[in-house]
Amino acid sequence: MYISKEKKEKISEQILAYLYIVNPKPIFTFHIAKEIARDEEFVKKLLKDLKKKGFVVEITKNPQGKDYLKRSRWKLSEKAYLIYKQRQ
Repeated sequence: MYISKEKKEKISEQILAYLYIVNPKPIFTFHIAKEIARDEEFVKKLLKDLKKKGFVVEITKNPQGKDYLKRSRWKLSEKAYLIYKQRQ
């Protein structure tokens, strides 16, 4: 199934908006996918794209400093947070 670039951008905006709401708490990919009602793998792909653009930060360690084996948590980057804050 093909999803247009415009729709991907809108879904990415939903992800960023959700991360802004829960900021500064890092959220697992699963919870983000559940919140915006999308497939987890699709959301992970979009999050990786947002990471390349500098809008989100991937957290690969738990609070005790141990690496996650298969999971990641995500939070809004400082740059993206300031942009969202100015527009609110």
